[in-house]
Amino acid sequence: MSLVLAAPPAITVPVRGGGEFPVRRVYCVGRNYVEHAIEMGHTGREPPFFFLKPADNVLPVREGETGTMRYPTLTQSLHHELELVVAIGEGGSDIPVEQAMRHVWGYAVGLDMTRRDLQNDMKKQGRPWEIGKAFEESAPIGELVRAADASVNADTAIALTVNGQPRQASRIGKLIWGIPEVIAHASAAWTLAPGDLIYTGTPEGVAAVVPGDLLEARIDGLPSLSLRIAPR
Repeated sequence: MSLVLAAPPAITVPVRGGGEFPVRRVYCVGRNYVEHAIEMGHTGREPPFFFLKPADNVLPVREGETGTMRYPTLTQSLHHELELVVAIGEGGSDIPVEQAMRHVWGYAVGLDMTRRDLQNDMKKQGRPWEIGKAFEESAPIGELVRAADASVNADTAIALTVNGQPRQASRIGKLIWGIPEVIAHASAAWTLAPGDLIYTGTPEGVAAVVPGDLLEARIDGLPSLSLRIAPR
């Protein structure tokens, strides 16, 4: 096969201990913590819904380093959304809940950065809101940890500070739909494959950031994610 253009570079996420995880697709779960659903104007345990980000939206940040995200165009309201990221190592369709965890390769800390004003405008018009979610550098992610080396459970704490001030804090057990259920639901709609990342949802406390802000995202037992917002 002869390519008529240069192939785009592979998108990879560093792995604690060495190696790189190749990214295929990025799935995100919306409103998957009760208190966040409430702050976004919703209540109840609605069925999970998903949106996607292109793989090249991923912004990997190595442990001990501070990544840089440029403040995106078109928005005046860039929001942080802290999330546990699940990396898929074994694909499949219609995966039963009781078998879902065998498909997990590892975990990482992630941020679903959101152009909130654009997202809200699209919601009001009944239009797709990818413009609010899927843009360059909108999916920062820390180093991945292999599932066998991680201890992620209901008591695992998840927290975010901005310039040292607490913004988001919760526990993984407060997910409306847990990891096995999220995988099962996603695999009913798409065929999951090795290299897929699933951003599992954010707790309450989402808020705006501006250039110069320093975000510190942590999930117990995983490499932390440090991110500086830079001017456009």
